[in-house]
Amino acid sequence: MVDSDGIIEDLRRTTLKLLAYCRDNNWAGYDPYDALNSGLLRSLGLDNSRLSRLLFTQFLKRSPFNFRPLLRIPKTQNPKAIALFLMAFLKLSRLGLLEHNVWIPSMVDKLEALRSDDSPYRCWGYSFPWQTRTVLVPRGTPNIVCTVFAANALLDTYEYNQDQNCLAMARHAAEYLLHTLYWEGEDSSAGFSYPLPSLTTHIHNANFLGAALLCRVYHHTGDKNFVTPAFNVARHSASKQNDDGSWYYGEAPGQNWIDNFHTAYNLMALRDIQRYGETLEFASRIAKGFAFYRNHLFGPESVPRYYHAQTYPVDTHCIANSLITLLTFAGTKGQSIEGPIAIFKWAMNHMWDEHGFFYYQSWPLYTNKISYIRWSQAWMLLALSAFMEQLVPANKKAGSSGDC
Repeated sequence: MVDSDGIIEDLRRTTLKLLAYCRDNNWAGYDPYDALNSGLLRSLGLDNSRLSRLLFTQFLKRSPFNFRPLLRIPKTQNPKAIALFLMAFLKLSRLGLLEHNVWIPSMVDKLEALRSDDSPYRCWGYSFPWQTRTVLVPRGTPNIVCTVFAANALLDTYEYNQDQNCLAMARHAAEYLLHTLYWEGEDSSAGFSYPLPSLTTHIHNANFLGAALLCRVYHHTGDKNFVTPAFNVARHSASKQNDDGSWYYGEAPGQNWIDNFHTAYNLMALRDIQRYGETLEFASRIAKGFAFYRNHLFGPESVPRYYHAQTYPVDTHCIANSLITLLTFAGTKGQSIEGPIAIFKWAMNHMWDEHGFFYYQSWPLYTNKISYIRWSQAWMLLALSAFMEQLVPANKKAGSSGDC
């Protein structure tokens, strides 16, 4: 029997403490991939080669000790984190737990201020330069993933308060995808470029996320120009689903891994394509993908695995996305609230710091206790807010007929 009142109280207490921690840090912090923000690295000329950039980034990402202050790496406000905070604020406001509703327009203003300067469209990039295996992406360079999350946060805000400016900004972001990132191949495939407009390899979560945004903007605007490209891209990546229901990260050499949170992105985006694109075309793909996700990306005690065949590290980003995804699918056959409750309890026992934040990763012999604002805190604030929103009875939410 689920003690829903006890779980709700634990969620409320943790959420408010995490919210206070993020507020006290001005919504800014470190990131697992922010090594190239190091002033020391630049001054010593150690960022001049691809290999040095990769090695330095991986060293900081994997180190359980936070050397960033010594390396003159600043805490930054990341547009994706700001988008996640905005999504969480809207849920907390509906629950009557947001102390200052001015935080919602403030986050919208922050998104507008943090948009990329070099594009005529509303689009966003990360607050650090990052080295992929092949290319260097300069700080602030817009990319589809960051832009999609920002646009979805704006659409959430529009649905909350009918702010037409938020709808206009989200539509502008969708036009960025359509006119800058969308491409069609000679083999009749279609995709969205990531992480740079010049790259035309297929990254499936980027494809699905972009297609879902175009469908959602179509739903709110009625502009059919967004529909065909969205379905072209979604059909290509859907067709690349493996026989067991999984998707590889991408189609380029070396991208054939299967992990927790990118699989979650795929499933959640396909659900949105189905909803906003008004289609059941992908229903069997979603069902098969979710079955793989549930059966292969969770270990004992419902602990999220990082990779489908490898439990460690247990990562807070995976925990947050698992909570959101399992909550979304809780109404499907055989799925209940028990899985998210088990994940939440495990996270509180192993990843929560009483100073008000979640640790980065848990390994068999140690825990990486570094606090990352985008990767961990913003995602967990959204996940916990979504959990409460699902558990709290409708008559106890702010603005309902039972609110006193």
